[in-house]
Amino acid sequence: MPLALVLAIIIVACGGVQTLHANIQAGRTLIPLGPAASQYAISLLGSNGGGFFGANGAIAFSNPNALSNFFEMIAILLIPAALVVTFGRFTEKRQARLIFTVMLIFLSLAIIGTTLAELHTGIKFTGVTGTSALEGKNVINGIGNSSLWTTLSTAVSSGSVNANLDSFTALGGLIPLLLIQLGEIIFGGIGSGLYGMLAFVLLTVFISGLMVGRTPEYLGKKIEPYEMKMVSLAILFPPILSLIGTAIGVNLPHIQANLTNHGAHGFTEILYAFSSMANNNGSAFAGFNANQIGVNLVGGLSMTVTRFVPLIAMILMGGSLAKKKLVAKGAGTLRTDTVLFGVLLIFIILLIGALNFVPALVLGPIADFLG
Repeated sequence: MPLALVLAIIIVACGGVQTLHANIQAGRTLIPLGPAASQYAISLLGSNGGGFFGANGAIAFSNPNALSNFFEMIAILLIPAALVVTFGRFTEKRQARLIFTVMLIFLSLAIIGTTLAELHTGIKFTGVTGTSALEGKNVINGIGNSSLWTTLSTAVSSGSVNANLDSFTALGGLIPLLLIQLGEIIFGGIGSGLYGMLAFVLLTVFISGLMVGRTPEYLGKKIEPYEMKMVSLAILFPPILSLIGTAIGVNLPHIQANLTNHGAHGFTEILYAFSSMANNNGSAFAGFNANQIGVNLVGGLSMTVTRFVPLIAMILMGGSLAKKKLVAKGAGTLRTDTVLFGVLLIFIILLIGALNFVPALVLGPIADFLG
């Protein structure tokens, strides 16, 4: 926490306006003022992501330069990453090291993929170097920092933005969308990302243990049917409600009139909106007007259920494991701190988490890219 406090002070010092004075009206131009820097520091560190200004981290009053952008991105990642280390302090460091490594692999590949997609898959213009990927981005941040922030924000359940996601290329928008749909287990929200990843760890233990005929155990506790029921609830509820919400959203009256784009890109806007609501992110593709009665009702119900069902399921699962006696490790115990287990964990995350959304992604960002 002292490090988080220091980081908050640094953000206030270099990040945007910090005043209690009223807005300034200069002719026809309104210059908004307020305690923006301190509020933004709190929202980023607290994994909320809401900005003092509507443009969030894309406006100079909240994020004026490369230095503020750097420290604000650290604020997004600091506490979620620290909680993985905390998990190792309470259990075994090798377990936390494996989880941290898997998260880092996913995050690194996502950053590289988003950045390359923005650099190389945009619309090309004759006589213009590069692509049109600077559309919707603050030129101070450029393609690199915009891609990095967007990837961090969607992986870490922050919901903050420093660029317009609707202006991202088809593949550049697909990767942040997929990070949300995985349940934001790549570091994720404060605590929620860790328990989401632990749900996949327990699922991997159970599946791999059964395949090789070994006892499903984790940290010396047997994994039995009750624990797997709770893990299934935690893993499956968000994707189910994301897809059901999208299906309802597509068929709501007047939905087409509230889209900035139509076709595959318009479908991506709807898919992103309901994926964000069902996975506790809060960011928006920005091309979809979500302020409609139907969307508010469906989205509000989705947000409520997918916040509490996985949380309660993991608490019940943890309580069940806490009551069990420790089992001594033996020849039949599957080790969960090895490279092999890490590979299995990555495979299970992709198989169970990502494949749920392949049909929807094909209809949305992939069709948009191919079209």
